[in-house]
Order: sequence, then structure tokens, then C-alpha cells
Amino acid sequence: MDVSLIIKVAGVGLLVAVGHQILTRAGREEQAMLLSVAGTVIVLLMLVDKISSLFGTIRTAFGL
Repeated sequence: MDVSLIIKVAGVGLLVAVGHQILTRAGREEQAMLLSVAGTVIVLLMLVDKISSLFGTIRTAFGL
């Protein structure tokens, strides 16, 4: 696994956490929840290639 991918995921997580705290303290809980969902979607889109590679490896390991 590439270290830069881990750093990118951690960066997105940090930005989302800070943004969530700011929005929650400002009384905008709905926007904070949307920010959390958007952050999750962004990270999943970043990892979709690695996840498909993992499933391919599992298929070849078990001969499926």
C-alpha cells in the first residue's frame, strides 16, 4: 500500500473532523452531518481501486 494514499486519507479525515467541530459549535448540525457523509464518500472513492484489487486477490487465492 502506498504511503501517500494513507496520508491523503488521514488529511481528509482531519479536515472533516475540524469542519465537523466548527459546524457543530456554530449550531449547524445538519451541515456537519453532510460534511461527514461527503468526507466518507470522498475517502471511499479514493480507495475503490485498492478495494477492487483486494477482491481480485481474494478471488485468485480461493480460485473463484
